[in-house]
Amino acid sequence: MAVLTRRLLIQGRVQGVGFRWSLMKEAQRLKLDGWVRNRSDGSVEAEIHGTEEAVDALTLWAYQGPPHARVDKVNCQDAPGDDNEEYKEGDGLFVLRPTR
Repeated sequence: MAVLTRRLLIQGRVQGVGFRWSLMKEAQRLKLDGWVRNRSDGSVEAEIHGTEEAVDALTLWAYQGPPHARVDKVNCQDAPGDDNEEYKEGDGLFVLRPTR
């Protein structure tokens, strides 16, 4: 099973609508590792790590987000996940990080 790390930058009306919390809950449901945070430019940034199927599912979710969000654009950048020392397979740890 392929493991993947993906960085997402989500733009639109994505702050003040529960986007981070909802993304975190969806990532935890999918058993993904990673983090999510607001950025000072009004976007939301996330790094997700897990099976390719789960990473793709969360990426698709990010294009819509929670009910009050309006997603205009999602930029994705992939990296091979097998060599990523920050994440240990099976941790299932997904956290909120402070705004950057």
